[in-house]
Amino acid sequence: MTEVKVGRSTKANRYSKVNVPDFEYHSIKHDTDTLVYALGGLGEIGKNMYCFEHDDEIIIVDSGVKFPEEELLGVDYVIPDYSHLVQNQEKVKALIITHGHEDHIGGIPFLLRSVHLKEIYAPRFAKALIEKKLEEHRLKRNCKIIEINSDSRIQTNHFSVGFFDTVHSIPDSLGVLINTPNGRIVETGDFKFDLTPVGTQADYQKMAFMGQLGITLLMSDSTNSSVPGSSVSEKQVAQSINELMKKTPGRLLVSTFASNVLRLNQILEAAVNCGRKVAVFGRSMENVCEIGRKLGVIKIPNSSFISGNELNTLPANRICIVCTGSQGEPMAALSRIANGTHKYIKILPGDTVLFSSNPIPGNGVSVGGVINQLTRVGANVITDSPLTSFHTTGHAPIEEQKLMLNLIKPKFFMPNHGEYKMLVQHASTGQETGVPKENCFICSNGDIVVLRDEECFVANERIQTDEIYVDGNDATGLSTSVIKDRKILAENGLVAVIVTIDSRYNKILCRPNIVSRGFVFIKDSQTLLKEAELLVYDALKKKMQERTTFLELKNCIRSALEPYLFKKTNRNPIVIPVILNQKAAMEELQAKTANTKTKRTRKK
Repeated sequence: MTEVKVGRSTKANRYSKVNVPDFEYHSIKHDTDTLVYALGGLGEIGKNMYCFEHDDEIIIVDSGVKFPEEELLGVDYVIPDYSHLVQNQEKVKALIITHGHEDHIGGIPFLLRSVHLKEIYAPRFAKALIEKKLEEHRLKRNCKIIEINSDSRIQTNHFSVGFFDTVHSIPDSLGVLINTPNGRIVETGDFKFDLTPVGTQADYQKMAFMGQLGITLLMSDSTNSSVPGSSVSEKQVAQSINELMKKTPGRLLVSTFASNVLRLNQILEAAVNCGRKVAVFGRSMENVCEIGRKLGVIKIPNSSFISGNELNTLPANRICIVCTGSQGEPMAALSRIANGTHKYIKILPGDTVLFSSNPIPGNGVSVGGVINQLTRVGANVITDSPLTSFHTTGHAPIEEQKLMLNLIKPKFFMPNHGEYKMLVQHASTGQETGVPKENCFICSNGDIVVLRDEECFVANERIQTDEIYVDGNDATGLSTSVIKDRKILAENGLVAVIVTIDSRYNKILCRPNIVSRGFVFIKDSQTLLKEAELLVYDALKKKMQERTTFLELKNCIRSALEPYLFKKTNRNPIVIPVILNQKAAMEELQAKTANTKTKRTRKK
């Protein structure tokens, strides 16, 4: 048993600006208490990963990635630190997936390289996406993927898990009910309420029934906790797209989220109804379209699709192009079309481009740049607005969050899936619907919420949860020093100092040569570089009057050059010393090293 401080928490200052009181803490009894903690998804959008632990069992809900901010240069994904799961690998009994978006399934290949999982439980569409992902990562044989639906049950020694249908921007989205020895937990996954959805309706009856049974802890999606009112129905979006398709006289290019397969199906159906042929561009869009058709979510006949080579064989008013790039991604199909670098498509006078999406926070500048470029080359660009309804969110605004809270009627409430401000606002909404403010928990990744006899409290101990930066497919992650070096290279550039010496006589054979990349414009800075070369030359001559090592010579170059460059330019480039030893000296040095090794071997 781990002793934890009893009484008012020293963490109270952390919550002092929130309409949530100080928490009381008790001892965690690891053999009888149920522990709830997030390795990702709290205080951020992305890398959702929620763990439920009781005695010798851990159940994981979702394993996502977060896409990097602009300052994380060269980073492809941000994933949670799996160290805690690696250390408790024998406890992990199941990974359960709520739906198939990247922030919920994107981390699975990296998790499987660290933790051995026998089974992954996922709804139908998510299962197909995961199988495709594991095939690309050559991990398909590593784990069995079991399809689940709202009628499925998962049973372990301590947990009994059930599911209920929710509405989201992807098919087969599920909420999770976890029965534990200390109470019932509901994790909603991503959800919204749509009274006229395109796909499966949310299971209001099951949610209300769970509320009547009694839910100890609710964990609910907070993404739109600052958005008032209710969301626009997908049926209304479909109607708007149909009307635009009929009115557009020339080619229509539509860009949306590749993962929003229901929206993709609406666009394709509208095109077919208006007598247009469809061309799909973008690898992720093509993959989702293929899976959607395979599973029957997209029911467009083969005859309605055309390839890039066939675009010039049809009149403009009979063509609809669906592509990726709604978030301004530089290498996506729409960005290449805007820049005139796409293999098949050039913008023509009379083309209309529709953005059936809204920019994700942080992508506004990139999207604006693509829109400007499309307009510059002659396209008529249409974006979503309150008057047009070409897009609707997949996350519940405030009124729909209230409906979830009123259906579930939780005793305790832990907002999740959102930045800190979103969690705070969702907690405030919870209090409006009747959850006592002392029962609302604003947690960070690694904080532990303890369930004991249908009561909850926040523990004083935490799980270690660092972010891991992934470049390529290496799940070990980049060190912070690598990220720091990339930032310095981006902001200040690089200076290489090439020095030729003869180590036999401790002599510099010629004046150092300095090469700059991204630091200064060489033609305009000849004087600066020549002075720097002389400065390094003088420092090395002094250093080489005594016995020294290659490492000391490199440090001598840095210590002489870095202050000088900063003084002259107010910039700190990365200084890389390159020391070239004279060939004869190198041969002599290698011979001495070999002789030393031989003598040591003989002594042994």
